[in-house]
Amino acid sequence: MDDHNKRVIETALLCAQEPLTITELSRLFVEDISNADIDEALVELQRAWDDKGMELVHIATGWRFQSRLSMREFLDRLTPEKPPKYSRAVMETLAIIAYRQPVTRGEIEEIRGVAVSSNVMKQLEDRGWVEVIGHKDTIGRPGLYATTKQFLDDLSLTNLQSLPMLEDAAPMAAAEHLGQAVMEFDANATVETVVIAQDQVIEETEETEETEETTTVEITEEVSEVIEEVTPESEDKSDEAK
Repeated sequence: MDDHNKRVIETALLCAQEPLTITELSRLFVEDISNADIDEALVELQRAWDDKGMELVHIATGWRFQSRLSMREFLDRLTPEKPPKYSRAVMETLAIIAYRQPVTRGEIEEIRGVAVSSNVMKQLEDRGWVEVIGHKDTIGRPGLYATTKQFLDDLSLTNLQSLPMLEDAAPMAAAEHLGQAVMEFDANATVETVVIAQDQVIEETEETEETEETTTVEITEEVSEVIEEVTPESEDKSDEAK
């Protein structure tokens, strides 16, 4: 492909509001240009932008130009509104869905060792990162959660196989990996309460919900100094008191 056609592709990608597929890019030309030629031109454009503040990336929904992560701190100065930060519970729940999908809400709770609040799931669904793709053939037919193409696009991933490999299978390790990508992750978010039971620690119960039991899960050292003991009362105990 000659330089003119590569410049056409480059311009189209820079002006596009959404990622473009190779099929869409082929519509730029009247002459017959193969998908292989376009793919080769895209790889050459990637190399040409190696030393720039922008980069050409291949994601789940196509190709797009985006600013490099190293530029974010400077670009943030132009935007008075800060992006939302997500609590540890949100990130852990997202990580479990990403690495174990499809997964039910009950299975997420079993892995985390704590009830998953409706607010956590709503944040992930509102952000467009997870969705219900079906129902498990068991009692109650619970919904099966999986990540979306929007999730892959926001992490600049082509597919689920592109997720970072984990040396530690714990939800927090996965959450840290995802948090270091393009999302804002606040490890000290106060959306949730830390609960202690016996010699182990349970990671967060939503402030607006009560849990009937205190279960346990190991917490990372970085938050161990700020844990305080909380013992939620169950509804049954409330009835007995009455």
